[in-house]
Amino acid sequence: MPHLKVKPFDTSIVEQQLSTSEMMTFCAQAMNRNDMLIGIEHGGEEFLLQLKPEEKAYLLKYDKASRPLQVNILKEALQQVSEELNLEILSSNIAISHTKTPLSSEYFKKIEDFENITYPKEKISVEVGFGSGRHLLYQAKKNPDTLYIGLEIHTPSAQQVLKQIELQDLDNIWVVNYDARLFLEMLPSNVCEQIFVHFPVPWDKKPHRRVISASFLDESMRVLRKGGRLELRTDSDKYFWYALETFFSVPKVEVEIRKNEALEVTSKYEARWLRQEKDIYDVYVKCTEESAPQEMTIDFNFNDVKYTKGIEERLPPKALVFEGYFLHFERVYKISEQSLLIKCAFGSFDRPEHKYILLEEESCRYLVSAPVKTTVNFQAHQKLAEQLMLNKGE
Repeated sequence: MPHLKVKPFDTSIVEQQLSTSEMMTFCAQAMNRNDMLIGIEHGGEEFLLQLKPEEKAYLLKYDKASRPLQVNILKEALQQVSEELNLEILSSNIAISHTKTPLSSEYFKKIEDFENITYPKEKISVEVGFGSGRHLLYQAKKNPDTLYIGLEIHTPSAQQVLKQIELQDLDNIWVVNYDARLFLEMLPSNVCEQIFVHFPVPWDKKPHRRVISASFLDESMRVLRKGGRLELRTDSDKYFWYALETFFSVPKVEVEIRKNEALEVTSKYEARWLRQEKDIYDVYVKCTEESAPQEMTIDFNFNDVKYTKGIEERLPPKALVFEGYFLHFERVYKISEQSLLIKCAFGSFDRPEHKYILLEEESCRYLVSAPVKTTVNFQAHQKLAEQLMLNKGE
């Protein structure tokens, strides 16, 4: 990713240049560390650059938690900041590229898009962890009247399917690079025809990381229309029995089980397992009733939270763990005597948010954007606000 290595310089010039800079908005010095964050507004985006002083060269690079999707915006910002500060560049990889970014397709959707989105098809199906995408592409081609939302946290797999969508001229697939367990909360009730979970990672040593769980089943039944079904396909004996136990733990459920059923399309991994004569199990859970509309009022504003003297010393140094979520104040950066930039990790254990909090004399907000509107993130946000309000300075 884009960065510059520059000759060591007096970092106090960063603050001196803020008043005349076209894009730098503030600088924040890490407490108990030597690095600095620089606030940037450029190309309609707000983000941070990180300056890491080292003995022979200073590193100026993008900040991962706040970076914009378009890499060229980062490169332009690095170039302009280096010019405004009159830095001597020792090495660089910020040549501007005019090719499309890997996930820039119109069929790639960010999780934030689903907070207010219009669906182009009346029918919707979801595939969790589509891997090579064979099944997802096959279903989309076979059922052009249905929108298929493919969820995949492995970025190269997502990129490959986006290429295939273009090559096969399909218009009914959306690719989402996000965790399915949190994504389902973003969908309205009673909208899905099917939810496919084919060959999920068994996670035998870390069962809490499994996709199938009681809460996933609840969300699946909420988003499925009456008569729709959740379809699990697995080659793992342990996962099969675990799933049955999970599904039958609810008071009322309609389950169909099949063994070694041949599908119309087979992934390369499934073909390998069939050659090895491994058993493959299908478990179908049918949605038998219509769910109430999704009612989720989530407000990520901090309202009365503001900077109080000495709060940087009172923040808990270790992660706070709660039922289903956590909160960790990772680093604190000083902007001025009455303003801080706080880096936090919070929310789900397996797909946490990484956000900066800009805490000032009269206000507090997320920088750059608010978390995804999920229940677990909102619970963590409330704890975060509570911690910032604790033990106010006099």
